[in-house]
Parts: sequence; C-alpha cells; structure tokens
Amino acid sequence: MKPTKIGPVMTDDVVTVGYGTPFKDVVRLLHEHRISGLPVIDEDDKVIGVVSETDLMQRQAHPLEPSGRLGARVHRLRRGARKNSARMRARTAGGLMSAPAVTVRAQATLREAARLMTLHGIERLPVVDEEDRLVGIVTRRDLLQVFVRSDEEIRQAVRSEVLADALWLGPDTVQVEVYDGVVTLTGRLERRTDAGVAVAMSRRLDGVVDVVDHLTYRFDDRHARSSGPAVRGVADDWLRNP
Repeated sequence: MKPTKIGPVMTDDVVTVGYGTPFKDVVRLLHEHRISGLPVIDEDDKVIGVVSETDLMQRQAHPLEPSGRLGARVHRLRRGARKNSARMRARTAGGLMSAPAVTVRAQATLREAARLMTLHGIERLPVVDEEDRLVGIVTRRDLLQVFVRSDEEIRQAVRSEVLADALWLGPDTVQVEVYDGVVTLTGRLERRTDAGVAVAMSRRLDGVVDVVDHLTYRFDDRHARSSGPAVRGVADDWLRNP
C-alpha cells in the first residue's frame, strides 16, 4: 500500500511573479486567476518567497504616513517591527513576499504536506524538484480531494490492500463496512498484532476519516517471540506509526 504522493494532485501550470513585479500587477494576477497566493521565483525558477492576499491586505491596512513622520517613527522600532514596516511600504513582490518560502517535493505524501501547512499556518505549498526549481503548487483544497473517494472505493481498498495483500486473510475473515468515510472492522483474527496492523493500515488509506475497531483475536502475541521475522517487522512498523 503506497500513500498518495503530491505529484498527481498538484497544479503544474503555476502563476508566478518575479522579485521586481509591481504591486498592482500582483493584485491583477490574483484577481484574473482567482487565486489567493503565488510563488515569487528568481531567474533560475527557484522559489524565493510567496505573496498572498494576506500580505497585500497588510500593505493596504497601513497606508504610508507623510514623509518624515514615518522615517522618525521607523527609526525607533525594533528589528522585527522595522521589517514589517518595510513590507507595508513595499511596491514590488520582493518586498511584499513572505520569505523564505516553505516548499515540498513532489515525492512527499499528502499527509506530509498537510503537516507542513498546519505547522506553518499556510494555505499553499510550492512544489520543487531536486534542484529546488518550481514544478507545481499544492493547496489545502488539493489535499482534501482524497476525501471525495466513495465509501465503496474505500471498502474495496481495505479488503484488497490491507486484508488480502498485507495480511493474507480470506475474504470472509473480516467484515468491512464504510459510512461517510468511517471504516468499521468486525471479525476474529488469529493474533492481536494482526488486528492492530489492520486498523493502522486502514486508517492510512486515502479518504478514510476514522476506523472503528470491532476486531477480536485468539492469541495476544505482543510480548511473544515471533517465529517469522518478516511478519514481525511489518506488524512492528505499523504499530509504531499509528
């Protein structure tokens, strides 16, 4: 079972600007393409920052003060505040952008991209190649596409990818029900570790919201020595990474 990578869901036709793109041109591009942010790239297509609607609104929310008054005021500000003040007076994308840009590789998983967005409080991630050149962009909306997957598609994935391919279980060993993305597993397995792996792997499938565990087992093998190192390795890996 392989998690969905960013590559298939990203947008590869990316609207970009350069460091010197004027303020009004940035606004026009956002409006014309109905987007809320775009990467700022250099001459080698490497991402040096991102301009968002939030950056533009900060610029508009703090209009320039008359000449002289602002300069004296800025002189008294600390370094961080002076940086923000400079962004408020910026006339180009380079001055407006948030930098350095948070980027991700196309080989990363949707889960990894979601963690980055949550950690940094951002709505989009420029996607770069091995040389850090821009190849696409992924947004929160792109990441949520996996939840459009139907309940029947999820059910078939659990039965084939988890129960049959990973655990080698017969088709009638575990009953799988899916409603609104919530998977319910019911049945009796031989070992407790198998039950744990079934739940953990099902939870990681694209489109799964949650897993309800109604599985039982005949033998608690959590502290027993494994007779098959390969099986133990699979179980340990999934149980260590819920």
